[in-house]
Amino acid sequence: MRRREFIARLGGVAAIWPLAARAQVTGRHYRIAMLSPQRAPQRFFEELGQAGFVEGRNLEIDGRGIGVATASYEAVAIELAKARPDVFMVAGPEAARASQKATQHIPIVALADDLLESKLVSSMSHPDGNTTGVAMFAFQLDVKRLELLHEALPGTQRIAILADHEPIRNIRALESAARGFGIEIVPFSARSEDEIIGAIAAMKATPVDAVNVLASPILWGERSLIHDRLDLHRLPAIWQWPEAAELGGLIAYGPRLGGIFGQCARLVAKLLRGAKVVDVPVEQPTEFELVINLKTAKRLGVEIPLVLLSRADTTLE
Repeated sequence: MRRREFIARLGGVAAIWPLAARAQVTGRHYRIAMLSPQRAPQRFFEELGQAGFVEGRNLEIDGRGIGVATASYEAVAIELAKARPDVFMVAGPEAARASQKATQHIPIVALADDLLESKLVSSMSHPDGNTTGVAMFAFQLDVKRLELLHEALPGTQRIAILADHEPIRNIRALESAARGFGIEIVPFSARSEDEIIGAIAAMKATPVDAVNVLASPILWGERSLIHDRLDLHRLPAIWQWPEAAELGGLIAYGPRLGGIFGQCARLVAKLLRGAKVVDVPVEQPTEFELVINLKTAKRLGVEIPLVLLSRADTTLE
């Protein structure tokens, strides 16, 4: 083969060589420290892989902060920072604040409801500290989910609100909406397994007709337990993530968890490549899905109105 032809072919191979493999050639290894109630979904790692950062090759995930108790966040964040990761990936405002206390220099990508109002960032478009991320604005959707749950179960009189802390941040908006629907809401809070079991038992005793599970990384981390206890007491519920309905919940409305973490991964990749936090704006979700699980509806003896079914993006039968 002639040298010119060989070089041309080599160039063609390089053009189609996966980005992950090309990143390997540099010999550089990267570390992401995670502080979160649970490991990120697979979509997060897929997006990083497409950007050239592959776990087990040129990327290490420091998972010591996955699944730790919220009360331990500050101590764990300090230990994670000592290992000098390239980026912190954190979920929830508590994890973000703990990471900010642990380091003012290592970039932080935070997944939280409202990074601006929580004062985790001073600007959405140009974060001037070491934190950026994805703001879900999930609290603004809690009222919408209450509306959808009332529409799905028009005979309900009382709907429980399950949050991870008191006071519930947007309780006034929820109460105002409930009055407009002619229903009553009953607030409950829980942050641990025992508190969740107690809160759902109290819902049944109150009694309530359904449950609006508010946005919370803590409650999402305990979703299996919540599903089981709600099923035990035959309480229908609406959730934040569409994946929740696919896992057995009755209804869910919001952005996909995988999509949100995909956004986070793209921000992490920019920072790993050397971008400054100030040049990586806080993002928001742009797509929202309504998912209704008809298997769960049948199990609970619930009949979803056809009008609502016609608006669902996905119905599971």
